[in-house]
Amino acid sequence: MQLEENIWFWGLMVIPLVIIVFLLLQVWKRRVQRKFASKPLLRRLSPDTSLFKSILKVVVLSLAFACLVMALVNPKLGTKLETVKREGVDIVFAIDVSKSMLAEDIAPNRLEKSKQLVTQIINNLASDRVGIIAYAGKAFPQLPITTDYAAAKMFLQSMNTDMLSSQGTAIHEAIDLSKTYFDEDQDTNRVLIIISDGEDHGTLATEAAQEAHEAGIRIFTIGVGDVKGGPIPEKRNGRIVNYKKDRNGQTVVTRLDESTLQNIAAEANGSYINGRNTAEVVEHIRDILNRMDKTEFEAKQFADFESQYQWFLAAALFFLLIDVLLLERRTSWLKRLNLFNEDF
Repeated sequence: MQLEENIWFWGLMVIPLVIIVFLLLQVWKRRVQRKFASKPLLRRLSPDTSLFKSILKVVVLSLAFACLVMALVNPKLGTKLETVKREGVDIVFAIDVSKSMLAEDIAPNRLEKSKQLVTQIINNLASDRVGIIAYAGKAFPQLPITTDYAAAKMFLQSMNTDMLSSQGTAIHEAIDLSKTYFDEDQDTNRVLIIISDGEDHGTLATEAAQEAHEAGIRIFTIGVGDVKGGPIPEKRNGRIVNYKKDRNGQTVVTRLDESTLQNIAAEANGSYINGRNTAEVVEHIRDILNRMDKTEFEAKQFADFESQYQWFLAAALFFLLIDVLLLERRTSWLKRLNLFNEDF
């Protein structure tokens, strides 16, 4: 399903405003009526007035407006799933979500910068397949290989430093996990792009990179952060309340370790890119991918999306018609039935 004009969803804000105005109007009417006459006298003067029908009219009018908004949004449904031939490269993004990625030595912080970089790279892809891995002390599969770029960007935006309980920067686990992403039956070019500050406290990453190279995977690394480093903020309600400290009470300073990322890339026939300039990173990756041979593969996708606005428009007109025909006074047959236990 696709939503053509999401901006019209803001129109739904009118509905609670209408309800609030209706409630305020009812309160005002009650106060004025009490000043004018007592409750028994008001019943005798206007015996057919129905509060229930007034409420019902507001509900019907709100439903009509909601349907009209959905008609303007214009949902579209895919009516046919077809298999298409595409040519491209299989790309897996391994994104560091350790606490050190909260450092703000690069705006807005390292993790958000990583998301921006991956998003812009995906926006410049044509028919390549992408997958996403999140890692900190452990590696976790976030999204398998797919051609659905919208889903990839949605999963990407949901990533945060709280999604993995184990802390650290286990780049070697991300490399090992990436091997399971690629289909052994398809001879596609395989690319792993690691986005990290490089703070891997061990020697296993270069060994894993060598094994990945033997498996036909090229690794490119993107460093986010500053070599001078920065503290790791601890926030509450979006405000910095403190900075992470070590056992001795000293503020922890996390630094971009370019040498580690350069070594990993060198072991797997790749290259290291500093991630400070987004445009340069995207251009570099685009050039690399353009020089690679494209492999043909099959992909299933929805085709022939059809607009569904007419159903919501018809429902809106139906509710508007009911609203016009629905009087705020009790009808005689409804009065006899007294379905809603209204006092006469």
